[in-house]
Amino acid sequence: MLDPSEVDDLNRQLATSSPKQVIVELITRLPRVALAFSGAEDVLLYHLASKLPERPECFSIDTGRLHGETMRYIDRLQDRYKYPVTLLQPDEKELEEFIKNRGLNSFYENGHEECCAIRKVAPLRRYLTHYDAWITGQRQDQSPTRREIPVIEVDNSFSTSEHQVLKINPLAKQSSAQVWQQIRLLEIPYNPLHDRGFVSIGCEPCTRAIGPGQHEREGRWWWEEATIKECGLHRGNLDPQD
Repeated sequence: MLDPSEVDDLNRQLATSSPKQVIVELITRLPRVALAFSGAEDVLLYHLASKLPERPECFSIDTGRLHGETMRYIDRLQDRYKYPVTLLQPDEKELEEFIKNRGLNSFYENGHEECCAIRKVAPLRRYLTHYDAWITGQRQDQSPTRREIPVIEVDNSFSTSEHQVLKINPLAKQSSAQVWQQIRLLEIPYNPLHDRGFVSIGCEPCTRAIGPGQHEREGRWWWEEATIKECGLHRGNLDPQD
Protein backbone atom coordinates (compact mmCIF):
# COMPACT_ATOMS: atom_id res chain seq x y z
CA MET A 1 0.00 0.00 0.00
CA LEU A 2 1.43 3.38 -1.03
CA ASP A 3 1.13 6.38 1.24
CA PRO A 4 0.28 9.84 -0.19
CA SER A 5 3.92 10.94 -0.30
CA GLU A 6 4.86 7.88 -2.39
CA VAL A 7 2.03 8.62 -4.81
CA ASP A 8 3.23 12.23 -5.06
CA ASP A 9 6.77 11.03 -5.74
CA LEU A 10 5.54 8.77 -8.52
CA ASN A 11 3.65 11.63 -10.11
CA ARG A 12 6.77 13.79 -10.07
CA GLN A 13 8.86 11.00 -11.56
CA LEU A 14 6.36 10.39 -14.35
CA ALA A 15 5.47 14.02 -15.03
CA THR A 16 7.19 14.06 -18.43
CA SER A 17 6.87 10.35 -19.27
CA SER A 18 5.05 9.10 -22.34
CA PRO A 19 1.88 7.01 -21.91
CA LYS A 20 3.85 3.87 -22.77
CA GLN A 21 6.54 4.71 -20.20
CA VAL A 22 3.85 5.23 -17.55
CA ILE A 23 2.30 1.83 -18.28
CA VAL A 24 5.66 0.05 -18.24
CA GLU A 25 6.73 1.71 -14.98
CA LEU A 26 3.55 0.81 -13.15
CA ILE A 27 3.19 -2.78 -14.32
CA THR A 28 6.84 -3.25 -13.30
CA ARG A 29 6.19 -1.87 -9.81
CA LEU A 30 2.82 -3.49 -9.15
CA PRO A 31 2.05 -7.22 -9.47
CA ARG A 32 -1.61 -6.96 -10.47
CA VAL A 33 -2.58 -4.24 -12.95
CA ALA A 34 -5.56 -4.24 -15.33
CA LEU A 35 -6.25 -2.07 -18.37
CA ALA A 36 -9.72 -0.63 -18.91
CA PHE A 37 -10.98 -0.29 -22.50
CA SER A 38 -14.19 1.57 -23.26
CA GLY A 39 -14.20 1.29 -27.03
CA ALA A 40 -13.30 4.95 -27.55
CA GLU A 41 -10.02 6.93 -27.66
CA ASP A 42 -8.45 4.71 -25.03
CA VAL A 43 -7.74 2.30 -27.88
CA LEU A 44 -4.35 4.05 -27.90
CA LEU A 45 -3.58 2.49 -24.51
CA TYR A 46 -4.82 -0.91 -25.72
CA HIS A 47 -2.48 -0.64 -28.72
CA LEU A 48 0.52 0.37 -26.57
CA ALA A 49 -0.10 -2.36 -24.00
CA SER A 50 -0.46 -4.98 -26.72
CA LYS A 51 3.18 -4.42 -27.72
CA LEU A 52 4.58 -5.13 -24.26
CA PRO A 53 6.27 -8.44 -23.37
CA GLU A 54 4.10 -8.63 -20.24
CA ARG A 55 0.66 -7.31 -21.09
CA PRO A 56 -1.77 -6.30 -18.35
CA GLU A 57 -5.13 -8.04 -18.44
CA CYS A 58 -7.55 -5.93 -20.44
CA PHE A 59 -11.22 -5.58 -19.57
CA SER A 60 -14.28 -3.75 -20.79
CA ILE A 61 -17.60 -3.28 -19.02
CA ASP A 62 -20.42 -4.83 -21.03
CA THR A 63 -23.42 -3.03 -19.59
CA GLY A 64 -25.85 -4.77 -21.92
CA ARG A 65 -26.73 -1.38 -23.44
CA LEU A 66 -23.63 -0.64 -25.54
CA HIS A 67 -23.88 0.23 -29.22
CA GLY A 68 -23.66 -2.74 -31.55
CA GLU A 69 -20.79 -0.92 -33.26
CA THR A 70 -18.83 -0.89 -30.01
CA MET A 71 -19.26 -4.61 -29.39
CA ARG A 72 -18.27 -5.47 -32.96
CA TYR A 73 -15.32 -3.11 -32.68
CA ILE A 74 -14.03 -4.91 -29.57
CA ASP A 75 -14.26 -8.22 -31.45
CA ARG A 76 -12.30 -6.77 -34.38
CA LEU A 77 -9.55 -5.51 -32.12
CA GLN A 78 -9.14 -8.86 -30.39
CA ASP A 79 -8.87 -10.59 -33.76
CA ARG A 80 -6.25 -8.12 -34.98
CA TYR A 81 -4.10 -7.80 -31.84
CA LYS A 82 -4.63 -11.25 -30.32
CA TYR A 83 -5.04 -9.39 -27.03
CA PRO A 84 -8.09 -10.70 -25.14
CA VAL A 85 -10.62 -8.32 -23.60
CA THR A 86 -12.45 -9.68 -20.56
CA LEU A 87 -16.07 -8.49 -20.53
CA LEU A 88 -17.46 -7.54 -17.12
CA GLN A 89 -21.21 -7.80 -16.78
CA PRO A 90 -23.76 -6.73 -14.17
CA ASP A 91 -25.21 -9.15 -11.66
CA GLU A 92 -28.13 -10.83 -13.41
CA LYS A 93 -30.50 -10.90 -10.43
CA GLU A 94 -29.72 -7.36 -9.35
CA LEU A 95 -30.29 -6.06 -12.88
CA GLU A 96 -33.48 -8.05 -13.30
CA GLU A 97 -34.88 -6.60 -10.07
CA PHE A 98 -33.89 -3.08 -11.06
CA ILE A 99 -35.60 -3.31 -14.46
CA LYS A 100 -38.69 -4.87 -12.88
CA ASN A 101 -39.03 -2.04 -10.36
CA ARG A 102 -37.76 0.92 -12.38
CA GLY A 103 -38.23 0.00 -16.01
CA LEU A 104 -35.71 -0.39 -18.81
CA ASN A 105 -35.25 3.34 -19.48
CA SER A 106 -36.00 4.86 -16.07
CA PHE A 107 -32.84 6.99 -16.25
CA TYR A 108 -34.57 9.48 -18.54
CA GLU A 109 -36.82 10.46 -15.62
CA ASN A 110 -34.91 9.42 -12.49
CA GLY A 111 -31.32 10.11 -13.48
CA HIS A 112 -28.61 7.73 -14.61
CA GLU A 113 -26.80 7.11 -11.32
CA GLU A 114 -28.69 4.03 -10.15
CA CYS A 115 -28.56 2.32 -13.53
CA CYS A 116 -24.83 3.04 -13.88
CA ALA A 117 -24.21 1.79 -10.34
CA ILE A 118 -25.65 -1.60 -11.25
CA ARG A 119 -24.41 -1.94 -14.82
CA LYS A 120 -20.94 -0.39 -14.43
CA VAL A 121 -19.78 0.41 -10.91
CA ALA A 122 -20.73 -2.87 -9.20
CA PRO A 123 -19.10 -5.15 -11.82
CA LEU A 124 -15.91 -3.09 -11.69
CA ARG A 125 -15.89 -3.11 -7.89
CA ARG A 126 -16.04 -6.92 -7.89
CA TYR A 127 -13.31 -7.14 -10.51
CA LEU A 128 -10.88 -4.74 -8.83
CA THR A 129 -10.84 -6.71 -5.59
CA HIS A 130 -8.28 -8.87 -7.43
CA TYR A 131 -6.06 -5.99 -8.66
CA ASP A 132 -3.68 -3.40 -7.23
CA ALA A 133 -4.33 -0.83 -9.95
CA TRP A 134 -6.25 -0.15 -13.12
CA ILE A 135 -5.25 1.88 -16.15
CA THR A 136 -7.81 4.32 -17.55
CA GLY A 137 -8.09 6.66 -20.52
CA GLN A 138 -9.02 9.73 -18.45
CA ARG A 139 -7.69 13.07 -19.69
CA GLN A 140 -7.66 16.47 -18.06
CA ASP A 141 -9.34 18.08 -21.08
CA GLN A 142 -12.33 15.72 -21.10
CA SER A 143 -14.39 17.81 -18.69
CA PRO A 144 -14.06 20.57 -16.06
CA THR A 145 -14.30 17.93 -13.33
CA ARG A 146 -11.25 16.11 -14.69
CA ARG A 147 -8.96 19.08 -15.23
CA GLU A 148 -6.79 18.26 -12.20
CA ILE A 149 -6.52 14.48 -12.53
CA PRO A 150 -2.96 13.25 -11.96
CA VAL A 151 -1.15 10.44 -13.74
CA ILE A 152 -1.27 8.32 -10.57
CA GLU A 153 -3.88 8.51 -7.82
CA VAL A 154 -5.38 6.40 -5.07
CA ASP A 155 -8.85 5.39 -6.23
CA ASN A 156 -11.21 6.58 -3.53
CA SER A 157 -14.16 4.81 -5.14
CA PHE A 158 -12.73 1.29 -5.06
CA SER A 159 -10.08 1.28 -2.31
CA THR A 160 -10.90 -0.07 1.13
CA SER A 161 -9.01 0.00 4.41
CA GLU A 162 -7.79 -3.53 3.63
CA HIS A 163 -7.13 -3.17 -0.09
CA GLN A 164 -5.74 -0.11 -1.84
CA VAL A 165 -6.48 0.36 -5.54
CA LEU A 166 -4.47 2.82 -7.60
CA LYS A 167 -5.79 4.51 -10.72
CA ILE A 168 -3.30 5.10 -13.52
CA ASN A 169 -4.12 7.79 -16.09
CA PRO A 170 -1.34 7.68 -18.73
CA LEU A 171 -3.21 10.10 -21.03
CA ALA A 172 -4.02 12.61 -18.26
CA LYS A 173 -1.97 15.46 -19.69
CA GLN A 174 -2.63 14.78 -23.36
CA SER A 175 -5.28 16.56 -25.37
CA SER A 176 -7.82 14.85 -27.58
CA ALA A 177 -5.95 16.22 -30.60
CA GLN A 178 -2.69 14.64 -29.41
CA VAL A 179 -4.37 11.29 -28.81
CA TRP A 180 -5.97 11.31 -32.26
CA GLN A 181 -2.69 12.28 -33.87
CA GLN A 182 -1.15 9.12 -32.42
CA ILE A 183 -4.13 6.94 -33.36
CA ARG A 184 -3.85 8.07 -36.98
CA LEU A 185 -0.04 7.98 -37.09
CA LEU A 186 0.02 4.41 -35.76
CA GLU A 187 -2.95 3.44 -37.98
CA ILE A 188 -4.88 2.09 -35.02
CA PRO A 189 -8.44 0.96 -35.85
CA TYR A 190 -11.01 3.15 -34.10
CA ASN A 191 -14.69 2.88 -33.28
CA PRO A 192 -16.75 3.79 -36.40
CA LEU A 193 -19.07 5.83 -34.15
CA HIS A 194 -16.37 8.52 -34.09
CA ASP A 195 -16.96 9.16 -37.79
CA ARG A 196 -20.63 9.79 -37.01
CA GLY A 197 -19.98 12.58 -34.51
CA PHE A 198 -19.71 10.52 -31.33
CA VAL A 199 -16.74 11.68 -29.25
CA SER A 200 -17.40 10.36 -25.74
CA ILE A 201 -18.87 6.88 -26.21
CA GLY A 202 -20.92 5.07 -23.59
CA CYS A 203 -24.22 3.19 -23.53
CA GLU A 204 -26.40 3.59 -26.62
CA PRO A 205 -29.44 5.22 -24.94
CA CYS A 206 -27.24 7.62 -22.97
CA THR A 207 -24.85 8.74 -25.72
CA ARG A 208 -25.40 10.88 -28.78
CA ALA A 209 -23.35 12.64 -31.41
CA ILE A 210 -22.36 16.25 -30.81
CA GLY A 211 -22.18 19.21 -33.13
CA PRO A 212 -19.36 21.66 -33.91
CA GLY A 213 -18.31 23.68 -30.87
CA GLN A 214 -19.95 21.35 -28.35
CA HIS A 215 -17.84 19.83 -25.58
CA GLU A 216 -17.43 16.05 -25.85
CA ARG A 217 -19.24 15.38 -22.56
CA GLU A 218 -22.36 17.16 -23.85
CA GLY A 219 -23.14 13.97 -25.71
CA ARG A 220 -23.56 12.08 -22.43
CA TRP A 221 -26.83 12.12 -20.42
CA TRP A 222 -27.84 15.23 -22.39
CA TRP A 223 -31.34 15.31 -20.86
CA GLU A 224 -29.93 16.03 -17.39
CA GLU A 225 -29.15 19.53 -16.15
CA ALA A 226 -25.82 18.64 -14.59
CA THR A 227 -22.33 20.05 -14.69
CA ILE A 228 -20.77 16.74 -13.58
CA LYS A 229 -21.22 14.26 -16.43
CA GLU A 230 -19.97 11.09 -14.73
CA CYS A 231 -21.28 7.53 -14.43
CA GLY A 232 -19.70 6.82 -11.05
CA LEU A 233 -16.53 5.00 -12.09
CA HIS A 234 -14.41 8.10 -11.42
CA ARG A 235 -16.70 10.21 -9.24
CA GLY A 236 -14.95 9.38 -5.96
CA ASN A 237 -11.82 11.26 -7.04
CA LEU A 238 -13.53 14.34 -8.44
CA ASP A 239 -14.09 17.62 -6.65
CA PRO A 240 -17.85 17.92 -6.03
CA GLN A 241 -17.51 21.72 -6.22
CA ASP A 242 -16.40 21.63 -9.86
